[in-house]
Amino acid sequence: MPFNLPIFLTWVRVALVPLLVGIFYLPQSWMSLYAQSLTAGIIFIVAAITDWIDGYLARKWNQTSAFGAFLDPVADKLIVAGSLIVLVQLGRVSAILAFIIIGREIAISALREWMAKIGASNSVAVNSLGKVKTIAQMIAIPMLLYYDNLFYVIDTRFIGTYLLIIAAFLTVVSMLYYLRKALPLIK
Repeated sequence: MPFNLPIFLTWVRVALVPLLVGIFYLPQSWMSLYAQSLTAGIIFIVAAITDWIDGYLARKWNQTSAFGAFLDPVADKLIVAGSLIVLVQLGRVSAILAFIIIGREIAISALREWMAKIGASNSVAVNSLGKVKTIAQMIAIPMLLYYDNLFYVIDTRFIGTYLLIIAAFLTVVSMLYYLRKALPLIK
């Protein structure tokens, strides 16, 4: 396993998952729900920023590796899934939306793995629709974790909810796109 700064940042993202989830299990006497929500939102934003930084550095410094290519999406899926499960438990996100997003990630990951085994991984490479879905998701989740007015103006509950609905819709559309691309090879 190679070790460099981009991979270290990816491991930091993996380590942030139990911290983000665990904050909501602290007693209210230690940390109010508002403080838990704010802290979780900040942790998610830090994770999203490290995701961008580790990819940028890996490409810039030519430190890409097969292990990094494996670990990076795993870290992304863990932080998103952990956050969505917490949001469902807090009643801030519908279980159906969370299932759509998490289920698609599992299904597409399995499809990509299978396509790679048969030598057709380019058929299910990340496309722009998936990137737009990810952006909507990465903005929606910290807003829903924070779940309050930001700067007394921005209603993160409203914006986060609708961005997550858009992300779930794009999730379904992109999954259908990937399945359509893979269908000739599946037959």
